[in-house]
Amino acid sequence: MRRPPSNVFATCPFDYAVPEAREDPEPSRSQIALGKLIRNTDLTVVFQPIVRLATGEVFAYEALTRCSVDAYKDPSVLFERARQEGCCGRLGRTVREVAVPLCEGVPVFLNVHPRELEEKWLVRPDDPVFMHDSPVFIEITEAVPLTHFQLCRSVLKEVRQRADARLVIDDLGAGFSNLRLIADLEPAIVKLDRSLVMNIHKEQRKQQLVKGIVDMCVNMGAQVVAEGIELAEELEAIRDTGAHYGQGFLFARPAFPLPMHDKLERP
Repeated sequence: MRRPPSNVFATCPFDYAVPEAREDPEPSRSQIALGKLIRNTDLTVVFQPIVRLATGEVFAYEALTRCSVDAYKDPSVLFERARQEGCCGRLGRTVREVAVPLCEGVPVFLNVHPRELEEKWLVRPDDPVFMHDSPVFIEITEAVPLTHFQLCRSVLKEVRQRADARLVIDDLGAGFSNLRLIADLEPAIVKLDRSLVMNIHKEQRKQQLVKGIVDMCVNMGAQVVAEGIELAEELEAIRDTGAHYGQGFLFARPAFPLPMHDKLERP
């Protein structure tokens, strides 16, 4: 199993910076385009636990990108700009190169922009997802539309055939939400957007809505993660809906080393 490259450095005790990319004799267009947006040292990766609600144990960790450039504090803004400049796949690959070695032996959720699927970055044989020694959960956000649905589905199928990789539909309830994706892509996990979780304990209709979504996902073979849990009251209400996992500041903020590692679920 690969270890973090020797030139990885920490910007603070809890962040590891993305390593400098190895120089190619002739840098690709995507490398050049990404270099115009940010330096590798502008990026860090932190991890947030995903907790099994029935036991309180950590089921997996989500790898989250952080950027020190003010304009790209929001990772979605950075990836959208990278998409516009033709280097979205290169950016995603760069983040995976640092994230995967830092969570060795731990199931990890990795965010993948739909454009990376369309450009077939994930099927490259040397992608870090194929080197991880635990399950990899590939998160595809519903906040961004899939413009080449059949191509994306074939890429995901190939990745799942070659690695212990499982599909996650992220941000259900936000943006371009399309319940048909759950039926067509057959995800292992569906993540509820924070908007469905916030103050759920105060809104009976929202509780019923989330319970209905959880029941639908279970009937289609998917488990559910409730994102953005910040209050104990939200946690109790989410438990009542039948959701399987929770994620949010109530459990731990994103950090490195892995927070709540002492509560990691053991096989």
